[in-house]
Amino acid sequence: MNIRSGTRTLLALAVALLLPVACATSPTGGGTNMDTMLLADSEPGGSDGGESMPPTAVRAATPAMDKAALPVKQEAHHGKSADEIARELANPNNSLASLTFKNQFRWYNGDLPGAGDQFSFTTLFQPVFPFKLEPTSSGGTANLFIRPAFPFLFDQPVPTATATGLQYNDTTAIGDIGFDIGYGVTEKNGLLWALGMVGTLPTATDSAVAGKQFRLGPEALIAKFEKWGVYGLFPSHQWDVTGWGGGSFSTSQLQGVLKFLPGGGWNVGTSPIMNYDWANNQWSIPLNLTVGKTVTLGSTPVKLELEVNYYVKQIDAFGPECMIGINITPVVNNFIEGWIRGN
Repeated sequence: MNIRSGTRTLLALAVALLLPVACATSPTGGGTNMDTMLLADSEPGGSDGGESMPPTAVRAATPAMDKAALPVKQEAHHGKSADEIARELANPNNSLASLTFKNQFRWYNGDLPGAGDQFSFTTLFQPVFPFKLEPTSSGGTANLFIRPAFPFLFDQPVPTATATGLQYNDTTAIGDIGFDIGYGVTEKNGLLWALGMVGTLPTATDSAVAGKQFRLGPEALIAKFEKWGVYGLFPSHQWDVTGWGGGSFSTSQLQGVLKFLPGGGWNVGTSPIMNYDWANNQWSIPLNLTVGKTVTLGSTPVKLELEVNYYVKQIDAFGPECMIGINITPVVNNFIEGWIRGN
């Protein structure tokens, strides 16, 4: 990575880290109505702790704020402690409105020459504003959720064949927007389930990282919430529906979730996102470790999380070998639901 690219990446990281802090401490960011209903803080196709690499690069080849002034507390927030909020956020079917900023550093490898020298930085912004529905006949709490995910790519290496050989063009752009729409239920016995659809919109601002397809498919969740934590599976699949890009797209995704809640707002666990590309018969399988803590900044709960992925199986030609993520999730007021309900 050259000095110019490194400078852009550091500036992007500074903005990505300071922006959620500004959101968390702004007048519109707090005052959440913390109720007992529980929906997911995951990115489309997976719960929190996983990562989604922009796939199109592979297919192309084959205001400032003093943090020290912010009090970090473990006090109650509207009657709930940071630990209680951490437990709600750990539920893949929670009903808390949140703004997730996933800041991901990737190192690459592969069969292509120079693949091991490549690096990128991505910020994935995912706002979640669930809509609480009537309880189910069995007494479970239910939510409707729509979760978009906006990827901002910085120095994304795109392998390109030239007359003099292979070169990597560092591309900075907004990537294709992902989303999922679903219906999730938390039963009284702790059983969690959800059904919905997941998709991708061809919105990239640079053709080098554009999928050029509208993709859509089903998703599901089956999990169990216990006193010690949560475990479950989150499968999904996407096909290309229409678009102007050549080739077909058919990829399955499976995320396993195992998360322990030892108390004090902490969470420790793993939630790897495994992908299988049916068009090219290739797996992407990471080992994942996630450690997080929910604290209170001012009056706003914020989940701070560190995750590491190491890929034991990746796309042969060019793919991520390692990913380190810093995730920041302020819990905010669900003004969208309030507006719809006329509150």
